Amino acid sequence: MLGGRPVLRGIDLDVPAGTVLALLGPSGCGKTTLLRCIAGLDLPDAGLVVVDDFTVSGPECFVLPEKRRIGMVFQEPALFPNRTVGGNVGYGLPRGERSGPRVERALALVGLTGTTERMPATLSGGQQQRVALARALAAEPSLILLDEPFSALDAPLRAELRGEVRRLLAAAGATAVFVTHDQEEAFLIGDQVALMLEGRIAQVGTPDDLYERPESRQVATFVGDANLLPAEAEGDVALTPVGRVPLARPAHGRVEV
Repeated sequence: MLGGRPVLRGIDLDVPAGTVLALLGPSGCGKTTLLRCIAGLDLPDAGLVVVDDFTVSGPECFVLPEKRRIGMVFQEPALFPNRTVGGNVGYGLPRGERSGPRVERALALVGLTGTTERMPATLSGGQQQRVALARALAAEPSLILLDEPFSALDAPLRAELRGEVRRLLAAAGATAVFVTHDQEEAFLIGDQVALMLEGRIAQVGTPDDLYERPESRQVATFVGDANLLPAEAEGDVALTPVGRVPLARPAHGRVEV
């Protein structure tokens, strides 16, 4: 609740194992609040959060964030400046594993082999964000949450890292939720895209689904330039001022295409 009004309304979202869901929406739509509820950083007023078939948040249950087996990558890398790269990556691991194979594997996965003893200040912004991703992957979480992780980077580096992070998540077989307000980013990274508007999920589907088969006027105008025409639907086609238009699903009566 914010000012007595709900921030999230009727959210029903499923992320299949091994897939990346891009949570797309404008600023203020509630997407970061949803991410924080999944992570356990905010407490929902109602509903359930289930990770790997275990309820981690509900009317009679609240599992602490550090017990949820969820990794998180923030807008800023949030690295410890006084720890080495290896020390940052191994920070969330059991004491006996904070250096060694798990740390090396995570760094190799993000293309930073040989940087274990370097300090964060010696790395570029893109390298620091890759260290943050390695830290999340090293703990082998059930779910990785990424909250606009490229927003602090300049445009060329942001474009480079989009494809790289998509490849890394796929290589790790990770299940992830990636929050962004950038449509191009969402369509490139997400196996599925959930468009969020005014605290609700407006549509979930593949990038092609949202672009080619929007389920509402709001979705159509958000994901692309839309030319809207009044029409009369007759089953699988609609009669418009410019002729007959095939419909993605049957309808009857006045519609907009």
